[in-house]
Amino acid sequence: MRRAAPWKSILMLAAGLGSAVAAADAALAEVCPGALASAIPERPAEAPAGSDFVRKTAGLSEAAREIVIAEELVEGNLPGFLRRLRPVTLAAPQDDLRVTICVMPDYLALGSDEDFLRLPMALPTAVEIAELFGFLLPTRKMVDAIYAEADVRLRPQPLPPGEAMRSTAYFWHHQGGIQAQRLALGASFGALMAGQKKDLVLTNRLLAKPGRVAIYGWHESAGRPIQPLSTVHGARYADYSHGVRLVSAVAYVDGAARPLLDLLEDPRLAGLVSDEGPISRAVLRAAGAHGRLQLSELRR
Repeated sequence: MRRAAPWKSILMLAAGLGSAVAAADAALAEVCPGALASAIPERPAEAPAGSDFVRKTAGLSEAAREIVIAEELVEGNLPGFLRRLRPVTLAAPQDDLRVTICVMPDYLALGSDEDFLRLPMALPTAVEIAELFGFLLPTRKMVDAIYAEADVRLRPQPLPPGEAMRSTAYFWHHQGGIQAQRLALGASFGALMAGQKKDLVLTNRLLAKPGRVAIYGWHESAGRPIQPLSTVHGARYADYSHGVRLVSAVAYVDGAARPLLDLLEDPRLAGLVSDEGPISRAVLRAAGAHGRLQLSELRR
């Protein structure tokens, strides 16, 4: 099975890639070339759809469901529209600098374009999937920028709290509400969409709170997040309101490709992509350190 391409290889591919998408997507493809998502395997023809996954995991424990999620995503069982990345630009007027990040248009999901489920998952799983595919989780500042530039902004739809909020049935119920809202707005898949989930994020607080997950967002129409940055829950906690938005590990500073991790660690440039100063690789290690599933073994 195909392994994730190293980030250096992704950079080389991105530098020489011409537009290979339909004319309507050509401008976006030039900014966020398809090579940035080339480490994601093609979806197998026999892969289960989102509704199939719901039936398959209905009686499983959270831990067993997490393994199924990991297995399916590692095999490339995610909608095709998530592979068409969208640019989001953050600027620092005082330095006349601009950085463009390339993000999935929606939250990580399992299934086909026609039948999929947006997937809450444990932080270690999210970090490992991101690494395998050549992506990172966003920072709080990136989440705000994605919402500000979104083509479609959905109204958050909180469900009653309780034990059931961590169940697959609740995930599917919330999915139905999101889909109904999207259809009412006439929004197409592939449009940059925000407001439907909270985000798992990278933050320096994960160093001070090892074994926790950081969540943030679920913006309302005025741009205010329902969920301030929180590290209350353990790293393996996931409920229906959580989403995993992946950001390419390659960003562009004034058009020049740069590893996003380098920007996050750079004292001069970190402010472009983080509102809490530099974020080191130690944060990424902390985020993935608790309960890793060794997903690389699943691709052998």
